[in-house]
Amino acid sequence: MSATIVLQREHVKIVVYCCTVGPGDKPGVEVHDAYSLSYVDAGTFGYHPDGKSFDLVAGAMLVGRPGCEYVATHDHGYGDHCVSFQFSPELIDTLGGEVAWRIGAVPPLAKLLVLAELARTALAGDSDVGADELGIQLAERFVGLVTQTARRVRPGSRDRRRAVGAAAWLDAHASEDIALDDAAREAGLSAFHFLRVFRDVLGLTPHQYLVRARLRRAARLLADDARPITDIAYDVGFGDLSNFVRTFRAAAGMSPRTYRAHVRRRRRC
Repeated sequence: MSATIVLQREHVKIVVYCCTVGPGDKPGVEVHDAYSLSYVDAGTFGYHPDGKSFDLVAGAMLVGRPGCEYVATHDHGYGDHCVSFQFSPELIDTLGGEVAWRIGAVPPLAKLLVLAELARTALAGDSDVGADELGIQLAERFVGLVTQTARRVRPGSRDRRRAVGAAAWLDAHASEDIALDDAAREAGLSAFHFLRVFRDVLGLTPHQYLVRARLRRAARLLADDARPITDIAYDVGFGDLSNFVRTFRAAAGMSPRTYRAHVRRRRRC
């Protein structure tokens, strides 16, 4: 795995991790050396800390704390890419201590992933908002949301594979008009069983994951694509502009137009 430090400040460090291992590689025990929120930018992997087990897909957050041993597995495919926001103990104390940082992981939450995408854009120098400031906002928002992300008892390995595979399929087809029955058929399950398995494994419903996959793509296109916001909304899979604007605002705390202005202001200077 490669690790590249892209920002270093007093209370926030941002590291980009790129892993290329796959199902045939034997994992080893690793140890976190900082409080961290690692945003899964691409790929999937298993995360096993403190006797727990999580399947992380694009948009999810791995939650680390100093001294915690873990194993990362890649039973479902090759490689992953993560942007890791690492925080000082002083900042964690300010936010209320380490209790929230024992959760292990959280599923793709719209209010976290859009902020992480904004920070990713800031790292590229395309925003007048500091990436370290966004990292702190991400930590604050995470602590506020963590009590809403309690996970259920883990299902078996077969259902875990089905859920992760379905998430990858949804991500690849997010721009299409997808119904629950379509995704369930792809997973080889009834709609009812698929909904329960997906939610139990990944912590959100298939539709919630689909919407958040669309939001991730929209955030990137708003930063890098000159097309009108309406075109981007339709391109990522929203069938209605007003629904896109409402959903994006609820997730990001700002409209798509304001978000685009944030990430492009420096380009216009």
